[in-house]
Amino acid sequence: MLFNYRYSGNSQVFSDAGSSGISFAPDTHREPTFFVGKLNKKIAFREAISSLHDVVVSDLRFKPKDKTAYKEWAAQQESLWLAQYMNNYDVDAANDRIKELETSLRLVRDEKDKVMGPFNKAKRQYFDYLYEKDKDAWFVLDPVISVHPDEVFFECFSQDESTYGKLSANYNVFREINEFECGTTNIDYSAALYDEFQKIRDYKETDFRIDPGGFQVQTSQEELYHEVKIDLPDSWVRGFLQVSSAMTLPASTFDLHPMDVYNFCSWLRRFKEKKGPRSIRFILEPGKPVRAVFEPWNKEIVCARSLYTGNQAREIRIWGRRRLLILERLIPIAKKFTVHLMGTGLPSFYVADLGDMQFTLGLSGWTANDWSRAGQFDLMAPRAEVSEGEKHKVYNALKSKWMSSGQELAHATGLNSATVLGALGLFTQAGKVIYDLHTGLYRLRELSREPLPMELLRFSSPEEEQAEVLVRENRVKFSAAEIIGSGTQLKGTVTANRAYHPVMTIDGDERMTNAQCDCDFYRQNKLYKGPCKHMLALRKAYAAK
Repeated sequence: MLFNYRYSGNSQVFSDAGSSGISFAPDTHREPTFFVGKLNKKIAFREAISSLHDVVVSDLRFKPKDKTAYKEWAAQQESLWLAQYMNNYDVDAANDRIKELETSLRLVRDEKDKVMGPFNKAKRQYFDYLYEKDKDAWFVLDPVISVHPDEVFFECFSQDESTYGKLSANYNVFREINEFECGTTNIDYSAALYDEFQKIRDYKETDFRIDPGGFQVQTSQEELYHEVKIDLPDSWVRGFLQVSSAMTLPASTFDLHPMDVYNFCSWLRRFKEKKGPRSIRFILEPGKPVRAVFEPWNKEIVCARSLYTGNQAREIRIWGRRRLLILERLIPIAKKFTVHLMGTGLPSFYVADLGDMQFTLGLSGWTANDWSRAGQFDLMAPRAEVSEGEKHKVYNALKSKWMSSGQELAHATGLNSATVLGALGLFTQAGKVIYDLHTGLYRLRELSREPLPMELLRFSSPEEEQAEVLVRENRVKFSAAEIIGSGTQLKGTVTANRAYHPVMTIDGDERMTNAQCDCDFYRQNKLYKGPCKHMLALRKAYAAK
């Protein structure tokens, strides 16, 4: 999927003895979006934006050891080893011959190193230069920045596609706000900016701008622009869309004191596991301190300052815990960390309350399973049938306010809540809307300038595509649709190569909260990789009915 960006100049951070400034170059292909002001919370912003950088460069995928040099040496030694092994006749003659061969080979290798040495040295220097001086070549997608009437927020995705970061800064972080224009744009971002961010000091006057001049350069100065073309894999875009969908799902929520997060990070820094399981087991009991058990050592850390206020006891395990080290820089400036756990092996979110800023860290179920593969969470979100007219009505109502709750939009449009949530779910899955965990509001955010090719992204898993076929061929039969508490339990029979019996519960917000099936996909994966095709077919048929 090809993305085209055009920036007027480059993003810069400048600093001298008495002042500093941050100027981000926006994408001039998009609608004018800009912001000009001065930083009021300088140190807190420096630490938060640095943590966001840690998300951008994060790549915890397994990297196997390079054995190329060893294999080349072993191939060269093989003839010598064979000669030594077969040396059963004339030992002295064989040893003399081996020494002659070794001397000849040494001369050949020395000559090879002499000839190839400059090339290998230049090759190493080139890759060192790319990594140290031009890390932008290793980045995939420039961060997305949105200006809203109440805040400015940045979003980014890690290189391994398993970690999502969002930094929201309300207008109290700034002062002397001269001008701004609401909207969403990509900003030119380079690795050198991180080093410049570290020069921000509390005693220096710091200007902050998403440069409005980028939209005022005359045509005669076209050479001042530089264009960037990035060919993104579908998994990258789909992963970004999955994050917002996962945010809307039911979760066990509790607050952690900053010292509790410090204890987590301290343990992870001090000890390196050599075998599995590499998980954190959260033990949540109503009215009692949160307990975290680090496996495989079974080290229990009791969060004495953090009580679980939920109504039901839970035990939830999460993997990919070393990604929590991204939160380290935020510990000194955070008031608390709000944790949202979707379930065992499912995504988790950590919202750092920085006063006038919030930093949201979203982690997929485990590091090796990125957001695109970890689970089809958009399929578990509201899936109501919404007409084009109703979708436009909801979108226009949200666009007039930039952020709103589902209930407020239902009141403004005169539509029922299920229809509004269904429309918002569709916009979330299309990259037009994001759900804000901190405020509980839906916010307008266009992920790309051009509409995303939803025909390519329509089926985010083979299960959904196969479910569509099952519904179209009338292979789904309902056996029950019962009201249980505030939700609806669906039971039915789906006939494929044999009869399957999916059961699921949908809550009052049209979200799937519990489900099971007797198929192999569910037995092997539970809901870790999203619902199976039989659950999806049952839900689709129920929605159509």
